[in-house]
Amino acid sequence: MFWVNDFPSLLLGSLAAAVCGLWGNFLILRRQSLLGDAISHVVLPGIVVGFLVVGGAATATALQFATLIGALLAALAAVALIELIRRTGLIESGAAMGVVFTAMFAAGVLLLEQTDASKVHIDVEHALMGGLERVVWTAALSGPGSLAALADAPAEIWRIALVYLFSAILVVVFLKELRMVSFDPAFAEASGVPARWVGFAIAAMTALAAVAAFDAVGSILVIAMFVCPAATARVLTDRLARQIWLSQLVAIIGAVGGYMLAAFAAPALGLERGVSAAAMIAVTAGLIQAVAMIATAKRRQ
Repeated sequence: MFWVNDFPSLLLGSLAAAVCGLWGNFLILRRQSLLGDAISHVVLPGIVVGFLVVGGAATATALQFATLIGALLAALAAVALIELIRRTGLIESGAAMGVVFTAMFAAGVLLLEQTDASKVHIDVEHALMGGLERVVWTAALSGPGSLAALADAPAEIWRIALVYLFSAILVVVFLKELRMVSFDPAFAEASGVPARWVGFAIAAMTALAAVAAFDAVGSILVIAMFVCPAATARVLTDRLARQIWLSQLVAIIGAVGGYMLAAFAAPALGLERGVSAAAMIAVTAGLIQAVAMIATAKRRQ
């Protein structure tokens, strides 16, 4: 039953890791890694509010749309709030991110525990670990490449595939502007590039990537994938284009390797309790980064 149970989880995990890793490159260069952490947490209250707005009796499509919009609005509101707090000059940007994401995530947990959302849609464990193992693609039995199977693909796969395609197009088209703003915002402004708006666009696309990935893989994998692939690629090269390609490769290797370890290695070792695929993917990505840092330590000296 590999095509029905494991293949969709592998595909979804790989796409989630790739899209988060793509925008993670620019977060790393702009020293905003914590922004990915913040956004991956603040989507929770948006998801809960979206669920409460449409109600548990709504159709599955309406429910998914409402929670997606709610999560995206919450993420964008958090980005705006972080920027507003930062501009006051009273606290630095890292502290502003920490205050906003902890407060909003805690509010989301409280809403989740005190409403019917925890009984119908998601619970706290789902928010942390996601539901990667729950994705089933029955039509893939006829071959995942067939038109019938593609039409019946899980909504989570379609959603994150579209976000990834959109993200990849933006990065290819605006790579020059993204490079300038990431390395030298002042020079970008002097050259006529609206650095502030490009920075907000990066934050907005980071939010969109986190929202697309959150429901399936939870906040733990989202955090790891924003940071680990890009950080690993950064220690291997100092050229942005090569870094982006390497980050995608590392993201996919981490996703596939982590899922395989969780799904097949753990049972083979006789572990009585199951291993979360999202958590194992995050651990694998971290291990890959550690190996890359150790392997290049002499070169950096």
